[in-house]
Amino acid sequence: MLEARDLTRVWGKGDAAQTAVDGVDLALGRGEVVALVGPSGSGKSTLGGLLAGIDRPTAGSIVAAGTRIDQLDDDELAHWRGRHVGIVFQDYHLLPTLTASENVELALKLNGQRRGRRAAAKAALYEVGLAEKTHRLPSQLSGGEQQRVAIARAVAVQPDLLVADEPTGSLDRATGEAVFGQLLELRATGTTIVFITHDDELARVADRVVRMVDGRILPEAVAS
Repeated sequence: MLEARDLTRVWGKGDAAQTAVDGVDLALGRGEVVALVGPSGSGKSTLGGLLAGIDRPTAGSIVAAGTRIDQLDDDELAHWRGRHVGIVFQDYHLLPTLTASENVELALKLNGQRRGRRAAAKAALYEVGLAEKTHRLPSQLSGGEQQRVAIARAVAVQPDLLVADEPTGSLDRATGEAVFGQLLELRATGTTIVFITHDDELARVADRVVRMVDGRILPEAVAS
């Protein structure tokens, strides 16, 4: 479904340059669930952003379903991302002037859905336990509730690729397990899921655990 080759991301230039992702090779199969784990600063969030098309590599290639997404211009990349990718950011990235329902509806619009967006948004919010708060603005929601809106937004579009950065980090254990289970249901439709976590217990549900240190994937982590 997606293949990264010699993927590298360098921040800054000259003596101040820092390599966040260093020559990574990674192939993801359709419907596969992959956990990215590693210490803080290991490059896992940067790698997730590259795979999702929200950042560009300094070097290397990313091929998704036959498309070199690293070679797309900004408009083409935004269109590809809207059509094919669901993202759960660690800091939510909800638009502050839109309600919970409108944030989800916007993702559906970018995904190309023309009809039934409001009903689909409400259904997704219901699934994460926010049926009574669809008209609340992000500022009127707790951090955990905002995280659930972000998850509903990602699930609603039924993406080909879902990238989730610490998707249960703001949730209590019981709510986190329930909501994460809803994310995992997407694999039944062929969605490839990449989630970034510090939670070893959460990582155990993945088909494969990829461990990163200093911007590189540990060789033993490639196997299932």
